[in-house]
Amino acid sequence: MNITHLSKLAQEQGKKRADQIVFRHRDDESKKWIPTTWNEFSQKVRSLAKALAAFGIKEHDRVATYTQNKPEGLIADFAAYENRVVVVPLYATSSIEQVVYILNDSQSRILFVGEQFQYNNAYEAKKKSSTLEKIVIFDDTVILKPEDKDSVFLKDFIKTGQTPENEAIVEKRISESSFADMANLIYTSGTTGEPKGVILNHSNYRFAFEAHKKRLDIVEDDTSMCFLPLAHVFERTWTYFCFGQNIRVEINLRPQEVQQALKETTPSLLCAVPRFWEKVYTAIIDKQSRTKGVLRMLMDNAIETGRKYNLGYRVKGLKAPLGLSLKYKFYDKLVLSKIRFVAGLSRAHFFPCAGAALSQNICEFLHSIGIEIYYGYGLTETTATVGFFKKVGMDFKTMGVPLDGVTVKIGENNEFLVKGDNVMQGYYNKPEETAKAFTEDGWFRTGDAGYLTKEGGLVFTERIKDLFKTVNGKYIAPQALETRLGESTFIEQIAVIGDQRKYVTALIVPAYDVLKEFAKEHHIEYSDIKDLLKNQSIVDLFSRQIAELQSEFAAYEQVKKFTLLNNPFSMETGEMTNTLKIKRSVVNQKYADVIDSMYE
Repeated sequence: MNITHLSKLAQEQGKKRADQIVFRHRDDESKKWIPTTWNEFSQKVRSLAKALAAFGIKEHDRVATYTQNKPEGLIADFAAYENRVVVVPLYATSSIEQVVYILNDSQSRILFVGEQFQYNNAYEAKKKSSTLEKIVIFDDTVILKPEDKDSVFLKDFIKTGQTPENEAIVEKRISESSFADMANLIYTSGTTGEPKGVILNHSNYRFAFEAHKKRLDIVEDDTSMCFLPLAHVFERTWTYFCFGQNIRVEINLRPQEVQQALKETTPSLLCAVPRFWEKVYTAIIDKQSRTKGVLRMLMDNAIETGRKYNLGYRVKGLKAPLGLSLKYKFYDKLVLSKIRFVAGLSRAHFFPCAGAALSQNICEFLHSIGIEIYYGYGLTETTATVGFFKKVGMDFKTMGVPLDGVTVKIGENNEFLVKGDNVMQGYYNKPEETAKAFTEDGWFRTGDAGYLTKEGGLVFTERIKDLFKTVNGKYIAPQALETRLGESTFIEQIAVIGDQRKYVTALIVPAYDVLKEFAKEHHIEYSDIKDLLKNQSIVDLFSRQIAELQSEFAAYEQVKKFTLLNNPFSMETGEMTNTLKIKRSVVNQKYADVIDSMYE
């Protein structure tokens, strides 16, 4: 299969598909979606590539991007690749300390930044960086520090390189590009210890593109929403794949506006983490519970019909009985399509999902209403994907089956061990960490525990480092319990506690809006959210929810006590990583008094 090198992709597509739209982005002022053609994109990429050459960037140097999802970020990526330069993506929410660490560890020379927040942090970080020479700013409205004489806006930086000599340098570098070149240093989120720079070569991406092309059923009019941060290996790999497969990409700038963006663009594809789909599920279930009379009967019947048709036949590749097919067609047009429309998914094709555990119940429900989730498993170190659902033969107990060319076996402590050309080259500047990440015979240690079904399906049980043991010697897998309890429409976030404790407890962040509606319907008076969470009726509500959802777990695994929190976990307050994983050590430390009180 012929996969184009990323250094050549923009120019090749610019020639082949000049007037085809490569992506659209939403203009903040006009609120309109602005298209960019392949011809425009390739020209912008080449102009920036020449400016990088004029600056003195050498082959295999590092440049970093510190921005939200913006067209300019993708232009910077491909301009770097045309110079055989390594791109180091940073999350737009990264702190000054995180920026300094990554810049120094990667030895990045240029930092591209998005908006005011990123510029302000970058300016302070530059003072502490031993390698950063230039800050290049995407947003023209950014206000520079009065004393800043070095930073430059992207449009002005580009002007510096438009000569035939720089064109020749770039062309020569492209001609010498190799799949053995390093493409990215993507830093892990650092749930434990300092972040590690994962080395991904162009060969890793080539393998990922080939494997996904074999597995996926792409159609001509597919479009994809770029929603997850492009600093995340999942979205980065997927968006690059879309570019190579001629899938138009809708670039969502602000994550909090994604629902509006979905309604305006109606993409057929979307990469998302389970939390996104948990919120979709919660909204639908909440709507269902509030619907009364004939409409409720229609909704219930539609969802049940969808379950029988989709789970009983479609996902198994079987032909449904004529009566069921006609009934489903009726309910899909009358009810289910309306549900998908409200969610902005009226053109739903399929939706890759990974990054954390997804409840089997939620996954099955979404498939029942015609939202095909391709749930999968992978890590930054495996270029996003180890495996995911096939279109036919889905086993909802699993995370799908490995990609062709990827081998998974079970090692000590039931750890998933992986081999394949998707596996990273190692951790940058960390030979000892790299050595620890591989077995003596070359298998990558994922750090995740699970097992394989007879059909080769991947079943995740727990992050090995997250396993804890009570004082009674019982091992607890917190993520399994958190995933199950997270199905409650009243629970937004949850952290299960119990390491070296007598029993299991939980810190719960309620879904505040849903809870306020409940209080309104049940005439519960309160002065503020803190007061509401102390109300015995609310406490009893959560007790019932927890008891019902955890009934399938062993007695020693079940939550015995819980505390409702009036503030959510977040990246800004330190409890969440950039990839929305809980930092358990931070939670345990920050809420030590609250946790201790549950064991008094």
